[in-house]
Amino acid sequence: MAPPVRDTTQGAGSPGLVFGEPRARWVLLATVLGSGLAFIDATVVNVALPRIGRSLDSGMSGLQWTINAYTLTLASLILLGGSLGDRFGRRRLFVVGVAWFAVASLACGVATNVEMLVLARAVQGIGGALLTPGSLAILQSSFRPEDRARAIGAWSGLGGIAGAAGPFVGGWLVQNVGWRWVFLINLPLAIAVILVAVRYVPESRDPHAARSIDIPGALLGAVGLGALTFGLIAWQEAGIRSVGVLPCLVLGTSLLIGFVVRERMAREPMLPLEIFSSQLFSATNAVTFAVYGALSGVLLFLVLALQVVAGFSPLAAGSALLPVTVLLLLLSARVGALATRIGPRLPMALGPVLAGVAVLLMARFDADTSYLRDVMPVATLFGLGLALTVAPLTSTVLAAAPDRHAGLASGVNNAVARVAGLLAVAALPLIAGLDGEAYADADQLLGPYRTAMLACAALLIAGGALALATVRSPDPLGSPLTDEVPLHPHHCAVGGPPMERCPHDGPLADAAPGAGRSRGD
Repeated sequence: MAPPVRDTTQGAGSPGLVFGEPRARWVLLATVLGSGLAFIDATVVNVALPRIGRSLDSGMSGLQWTINAYTLTLASLILLGGSLGDRFGRRRLFVVGVAWFAVASLACGVATNVEMLVLARAVQGIGGALLTPGSLAILQSSFRPEDRARAIGAWSGLGGIAGAAGPFVGGWLVQNVGWRWVFLINLPLAIAVILVAVRYVPESRDPHAARSIDIPGALLGAVGLGALTFGLIAWQEAGIRSVGVLPCLVLGTSLLIGFVVRERMAREPMLPLEIFSSQLFSATNAVTFAVYGALSGVLLFLVLALQVVAGFSPLAAGSALLPVTVLLLLLSARVGALATRIGPRLPMALGPVLAGVAVLLMARFDADTSYLRDVMPVATLFGLGLALTVAPLTSTVLAAAPDRHAGLASGVNNAVARVAGLLAVAALPLIAGLDGEAYADADQLLGPYRTAMLACAALLIAGGALALATVRSPDPLGSPLTDEVPLHPHHCAVGGPPMERCPHDGPLADAAPGAGRSRGD
């Protein structure tokens, strides 16, 4: 029999689960595996791109859409997913999202052409938008207040281990079993999550959640981003004068302007624009856009070049950025604590610059590149730069918003990161001059790869300069950036910033959950 429904915004109602008891362990397992589905899938698909392209006879635009179809629906709908969970039940939406994700993963795994794969990836992103906001919200509402920090710390550590293992597992699957198993492996994991969640996870809702759902806002955002992305990718393939390219760019821009107008006028908007009245919040999200846009470009082009140009195996290419994950796990909480003492401005300015220098060094990779001599030292510098950046960035964006908007602020920041990745993957091949099937030829890929990496380095350095110019620091005693919310150390993994306020006890692993208007903290 499933646990009863708990209406909670602050953990009110029944006392909650005690950390360490059997049911609490099951709840923790469900949330770790559920959030891990979306996170690991996003990290390993890049490793599989060359094999997918050869298997499905796809050009560069097909590979771009393989990434962007998922990111588009996830970025567009993730705030809506959080709102739906608050209103209709977080466990219910979590289970629906996991099941949706699994069915879409099956469709990805059996795709017979790139068009089918792209469509399935878009559907998969919808499932991700439903399940991702649930994990931390479930922990917040399920555990008693004194045990939430330990539960989230355990979730963070286990999520970090999954993040570190993802490239190994994905690379091994692509190399030894086939790229389709990158998607098919989600099925048994999803079944396990659903069984555990239905049996052990308590239901919870926010009784103060919005009574109406901003469907028009969600549609304007999704279609606008989709049209803009389509226009950029078609421009790369067919030229700006091709029929449909310019109209798509104009339509996408117009719909995104319409989204802003809609959110300003709506009685219960999906994205209350007043949150951007904080100059610090807006500036920090601009830094997020630059950093995560560059990061998505690096992940796309580096893994392609290591396999096609340098001749790395999928396993070796997938493991190239393992030092980044390790450094994020080891250093993020410490950097967050340092930012509390000295302020976020210096680490947020220095971190992207170090990462940008690393990307400049990556631009030198060629056919003679060695993992130990070339890739590992540069990846370590890149990881150090990200470790200096992401924890203070996330803490700052939360501190810049009132406490009542913590869930919304983190959800917006996560959506900004994903939109940045979406547009970077669409625009960078256009900027670099990579189209058709040139990605599969070492000689044709090398020049565009270097151009793209230079563009990513410029984005990172610009992000650092923007942070230096706009991010305010607390006083030397560590007073908060606003009068309401102190800084807290966080861990953000490569995929995106976390979507919940995090206690001091443990680093947060990637973007898992908690988007929405109210999160139960």
